[in-house]
Amino acid sequence: MGKIVLVTGVARQLGGRLVRRLQRDPEVERVIGVDAVEPEHRLGGALFVRADIRQPAIGRVLAEHAVDTVVHLDVTGTPLGAGGRTAVKETNVIGTMQLLGACQKSPTVRRLVVKSSTSVYGAAPRDPAVFLETTPPKSLPSGGFAKDAAEVEGYVRGFARRRPDVAVCVLRFANILGPCADSPLAEYFSLPVLPTVLGYDPRLQFVHEDDVVDVLGIALREPRRSTLNSGTFNIAGDGVLLLSQCSRRLGRPTVPVLLPAVTWIGSALRTVGVTDFSPEQIRLLTHGRVVSTAQMRETLGFEPKFTTAETFTDFARGKGPGLLPPQSVARAVDRLGDRLRALGGSARDFGGGHGRGDGPGDGRAAGAAAPNDAGQGA
Repeated sequence: MGKIVLVTGVARQLGGRLVRRLQRDPEVERVIGVDAVEPEHRLGGALFVRADIRQPAIGRVLAEHAVDTVVHLDVTGTPLGAGGRTAVKETNVIGTMQLLGACQKSPTVRRLVVKSSTSVYGAAPRDPAVFLETTPPKSLPSGGFAKDAAEVEGYVRGFARRRPDVAVCVLRFANILGPCADSPLAEYFSLPVLPTVLGYDPRLQFVHEDDVVDVLGIALREPRRSTLNSGTFNIAGDGVLLLSQCSRRLGRPTVPVLLPAVTWIGSALRTVGVTDFSPEQIRLLTHGRVVSTAQMRETLGFEPKFTTAETFTDFARGKGPGLLPPQSVARAVDRLGDRLRALGGSARDFGGGHGRGDGPGDGRAAGAAAPNDAGQGA
């Protein structure tokens, strides 16, 4: 008898891809896909159950099919259809609570895999250069998807204490990109002009959607030893890219503005429904975030096929040409950078420019990423 796997969030492309992949796994006997809405893509021979994980009915699904493995992918930052941010938060938090409650009561569940995000580390001016899985955030996320993910992980830790017989694996994904990416950051990069914070050039990490499906498959396998495939793991491609390098590769000009103005622009974009330019995303695009993936390789045994730079290249290819040729954007960014550095030097001559966040020489800028930057020379 093989595994009986239940996957939540199958109406999204990522969930659909995982369901189709699992059906080719010889260790999997049956796959049950669950979502509150009917998926528009095919699920192959998997059984689809239309159920809202916010409702107690999810417990009956687990019992009826004797599910032994649960993959919780319905933790996301973007709404699917109507409902907006309120519906997303309810699904992320209330839905996770209901699902974990059902798993706790189920005598057949033996493995739980949960999709989380590196956004749980937050983004602050005095963050460490690289986050380990055990590094506490300097400031807890105050809202949005980052706060949802932090709450979800808290509930999962409580479940693991109550059911020590269940192997629990939490995967903290960096920003997921690819041809079919559906995330607030993908929407931001799709804008014709990218608003940025004046004086900051944050380091960013990405993970390709193909690698996401691959690592989920690994996390579902039976551990060869007690620690393998259990615990919390950062998942990201090698290297980093600066935001300025991303804009060059997209061929999209940037508009550096003061931080208060970026916050106002974000509110305006959310109001008109262009993109969810949330405060947490503004902090990411100000201070950046880089995580260690040593445990991903050494303990989980996963090696991504795509680096951060290759992931972004594949994403950019699907977006088509930007408003300007990449070479023109590169020259404009370089000229602006030279001008800002000159102004920063003049300010220091008069006693200004001290501390983090006082100008273009801020610690999250290009120099902080140079030794490990897979995208240098973009």
